[in-house]
Amino acid sequence: MKLKGAQIIVKCIEEQGIDTVYGYPGGTILDIFDALYEEKDKLTQILTCHEQGASHAADGYARATGKTGVVIATSGPGATNLVTGIATAYMDSVPLVAITGNVGTAFLGRDSFQEVDITGVTIPITKHNFMVKDVKELADTMRKAFFIAATGRPGPVLVDIPKDVQQAVTDYEFTQPRPIKPYFAENKYVAKAIDTINASSRPVLYIGGGCILSNASEALIKLSEKINAPVASSVMGLGAFPSSHPNYLGMIGMHGKANVAETLQKADLVIAIGTRFSDRVAGDRKNFCKQAKKIHIDIDLAELGKNVGADVAVMADARLAVEAMLPRINAKEDGKWITECRERRDADFLLGSDGKLCPRRIIKAVERLGSPDKIITTDVGQHQMWVAQTYNFEKPRTMITSGGLGTMGYGMGAAIGACMGSGKQTVLFTGDGCFHMNFNEVVTAAKLGLDITVLVFDNHTLGMVRQWQTLFYHRHYSSTDIDYPTDFVKLAEALGATGFKLERNEDIDDVISRAFATKGVKVIDCAIDKDEFVLPMIPAGKDLSDILTQKPIFN
Repeated sequence: MKLKGAQIIVKCIEEQGIDTVYGYPGGTILDIFDALYEEKDKLTQILTCHEQGASHAADGYARATGKTGVVIATSGPGATNLVTGIATAYMDSVPLVAITGNVGTAFLGRDSFQEVDITGVTIPITKHNFMVKDVKELADTMRKAFFIAATGRPGPVLVDIPKDVQQAVTDYEFTQPRPIKPYFAENKYVAKAIDTINASSRPVLYIGGGCILSNASEALIKLSEKINAPVASSVMGLGAFPSSHPNYLGMIGMHGKANVAETLQKADLVIAIGTRFSDRVAGDRKNFCKQAKKIHIDIDLAELGKNVGADVAVMADARLAVEAMLPRINAKEDGKWITECRERRDADFLLGSDGKLCPRRIIKAVERLGSPDKIITTDVGQHQMWVAQTYNFEKPRTMITSGGLGTMGYGMGAAIGACMGSGKQTVLFTGDGCFHMNFNEVVTAAKLGLDITVLVFDNHTLGMVRQWQTLFYHRHYSSTDIDYPTDFVKLAEALGATGFKLERNEDIDDVISRAFATKGVKVIDCAIDKDEFVLPMIPAGKDLSDILTQKPIFN
């Protein structure tokens, strides 16, 4: 059949089995939105308050479902407003296709109204991007974009389409999506990894987000149990290994558990799977676990040895690699090592709060109350780390957070996408600093009638920045104490949500229970102290031996 380019774009989205797109219309993209209107029975289109919110919503949808997220925006400022969301997806390996309109091909390069070279802008933060100047190439380009976004190490792809290409007519024929086959190849590195594991006596599994992307959870449990290896997770890997499993130790890294840091210092082998030894984990890269050998398994060849050198590097899909290795790995009958690690974990307690409202108590109440399979989303800062340390994640795709880019303002859009994609009760933990960046999207969630509960850790300061200024900048609180006069309860009501105030530990269960029982979007203003600390903490660039477990005392 003959279709306009805009109609072909929508048909290609439908080919992928995608049911929801997020975006914001504008002059150069009106033809695509017109085509979406014609297909409104097949594709749900969500209008957000801002393009950045739309990009984060598409990202949250992708993380919660495993499908590719789709966001659509107009040229110029519409396209540039997507940049932070695209970069967020790029850093966390989220499959995302961003579709932007542009001025007509005859107007390109002339500084036309709302013209931006968005492909040039996004080269460093996309797996690939395209500008389509011939409508005959449009369908194939769209299909390539979805394939690239989802194959190998997932990530964002941008397709920029001038207005005249959207309006041009050409032939279209439905095509089944190209199958995506996870990569694994038997080779000498796999054999060496097996030999190294068999020779070890004190192995540790360090797992990351790639384990979630490859659906490796069951294989990881089998490996851990077979070799009696304790398991530590990065922020992005939370949920890949159940927190209730007796071999799970907790989170690794700058704000990881103290017992994890000590275990890593005693290990003779670190098996890193689907992770990249980021600076927030490795700290002083040259001294990271110097006493231990390291096996690094990752789908991205560029990550192998990039941050921390590996004795054995295996480029492969995490699940397929572990499954292939398991039959040839010898079971470790000696339980002395795992017993030692469990004892260390059981003696490791996270510090609470001596204030009238404890962040960890709030988080544990959220975990205990409401739906057992709820989705947790966060913004970025102290609240994010408290959640990562405290909440027991049992299943993959239940922790939605910006780990790599650390995007303040990510959470509300992500909560919308995650809630819509999963159909589950969704909770957003945020801080008053972050919430001031994204509370406009409460309107979007309220309009949609989504079951989202927002907990604002309200300390009238940029908590993580203040913590660093306290520890490392002589308590020079420069541009940190925000003290905005915002009444979050009244704000919630003005935006179509329901507001609650929480000020005392004694009221935590009651307020959260009432919020969970209330329909629609709920905002709970949690009045915490501005000098609450996230501990433990390894100072930037330091190693595991430099961990801080207690708040310093100042004169």
